[in-house]
Amino acid sequence: MALAIVHSRAKVGIDAPPVTVEVHLSNGLPGLTIVGMPETAVRESKDRVRSALLNAHFEFPARRITINLAPADLPKEGGRFDLAIALGILAASEQLPLDSLGQVEAVGELALSGELRPVDGVLPTALACARAGRALIAPEGNASEAALSRDTTVYPARHLLEVCAHLNGNQLIEPQPQPPTQVAHSEAPDLRDIVGQHQAKRALEIAAAGGHNLLFSGPPGTGKTMLATRLPGILPPLQASEMLEVAAIHSVAGLGLRPSLAQPPFRAPHHTASATALVGGGGIPRPGEISLAHRGVLFLDELPEFPRKVLEVLREPLESGEILISRVQAQTRYPANFQLIAAMNPCPCGHLGNARCRCTPDQVRRYREKISGPLLDRIDLLVEVPNLPGGQLLEQAPEGDNSHTVLQRVIEARQKQFRRAGRLNAQLDSRQLRSHCTLDNSQKVLVERAAQQLGLSARGVHRVLKVARTIADLDQHDNIALDHLSEALSYRLKFSR
Repeated sequence: MALAIVHSRAKVGIDAPPVTVEVHLSNGLPGLTIVGMPETAVRESKDRVRSALLNAHFEFPARRITINLAPADLPKEGGRFDLAIALGILAASEQLPLDSLGQVEAVGELALSGELRPVDGVLPTALACARAGRALIAPEGNASEAALSRDTTVYPARHLLEVCAHLNGNQLIEPQPQPPTQVAHSEAPDLRDIVGQHQAKRALEIAAAGGHNLLFSGPPGTGKTMLATRLPGILPPLQASEMLEVAAIHSVAGLGLRPSLAQPPFRAPHHTASATALVGGGGIPRPGEISLAHRGVLFLDELPEFPRKVLEVLREPLESGEILISRVQAQTRYPANFQLIAAMNPCPCGHLGNARCRCTPDQVRRYREKISGPLLDRIDLLVEVPNLPGGQLLEQAPEGDNSHTVLQRVIEARQKQFRRAGRLNAQLDSRQLRSHCTLDNSQKVLVERAAQQLGLSARGVHRVLKVARTIADLDQHDNIALDHLSEALSYRLKFSR
C-alpha cells in the first residue's frame, strides 16, 4: 500500500481554506474514487488526470486509487485540484519523491495533454500560502496575479512535466518576479473637461473627500455620466493592503488583474441587472457588482429604471460595508465598502419644466417613487445638473481646477479625517459624530428647523452633519461653521417629497 499527501486550497468567498489531497493506492480491481464533497467538475478530474498522465508518458497505476479531499465537510468545486491529484498519484506510485511535496502547494486545471490551465481565485490562495510558509505551484496564466502576494514564492508552470522536473530537482522553475504596481489615474478622464456645472463639481469633490453617496438629477445630456466617471480620478490611490483586497475579489470573480491596481475600481452595471448580479449569489456564491466596486465607486445610471426590488438590496450593504450570502450548505461573506453614485432624470421623459415635457403629475410621482425613502435616506448629496446655455457649451477655454488639483485637496481633507477619527466622515458612528461634529446653539436651531421642514429622519440629520464635517475639512477648519452647515443642508432640499 502507498499513501501520498499534497497540499492545495479551496475557494470560499475571498478566503482559501486548506485542502489536503490524500491519495491511497491499494490492491483490488483498477479504479479511481474521489471523496470529500466533490462537485461535478471535481469528480470529472479523474478523467482529465488519467489522460494528462498518460500523454505526459507517466504510468497510470493499474490499482485501486482512493482520493480524499479533506476536510470532508468543505464543498470542493472547479478544476483547481487537478494538479494536486496528479502529483499525489505520481508520489503514491513512487514516480515522484514524497519529500518534495511537503513545502509546496499546488493549484491548476489539467488539459488532456498535460498542459496547465489557469483557475479562479489564485491570489487568495497565494496569500494563504504565505501565511502557511509554503511555496505555490500555479499555472503560468495565474503567475502574475499570484505574485502580488509579495511574501509568497510562486513557481509558474506550463506543463505537468515542468512541475515534475522541478520537484525531482532535474530542472528548477524560476520563481515568478513581482509585477510592478501600475500608476493610478493614468487613464482617468479629467474633471476640467466638463463645461460649467460648478455646483455638481463641488458636490463631487465633497463626495470624494468624505466618502459620501451622491445622486445627480437633471435632464438628459447635461453631463451626469461624465461627472460620475471623473470621480475615480479625484479619489486617492489605494494602499497596498487595499490593492490586495480588491485584487482578491476580482481574482475570485475570474476577472484577473485590473489595468491599474492602485486606482479605485469603477463599476457601472446596466439597469437591467438582477439583484443577484448586483449583490452576488448563485448556487456557488460569487461576488456581485457591489463587491467588485469595493474600495471604489458603484455608478447606477438611470436609477429609477432599476427594479425597485433590486435597489432595495443595496440598503444593508450601504450601512454595513459587506454582504452575507446565505445558502443551505454555507454562508459566504464578501466585502462591499463602496461609494454609491447615481443619476436620474427629473421625470420619465427627462424634460420636466420644458415645453417638450408631456408627463402628468401622477406619472412624475410614480417615477420618483420607484426610489424608496429608506434608500434616499442613505444618499448624502442630491445635486441638480441643469441644461447649460448654448453659448457656454461652445466655450473653448477649460474651466475650474483639473482632477490633479482637486485630488490634492481631497487627500488633505482625508488625512485630516484619519488623524481625527481613523476613518472617513461618511463612516463615523454615533459616538464619533457627537465628538467630532459639535454644534453651537444657533446651528442646533438651524438643524432642528430644517429637520422639521424637510422631514429628515435621525439618519438624515446625521448625514447632514457628516457632510458639513467634510466641507469644514476641505476648508481646513477644525470646527463646523454655519456656512458649512447651510451648504450641507442645501444638498438635502430635493429629498423632501
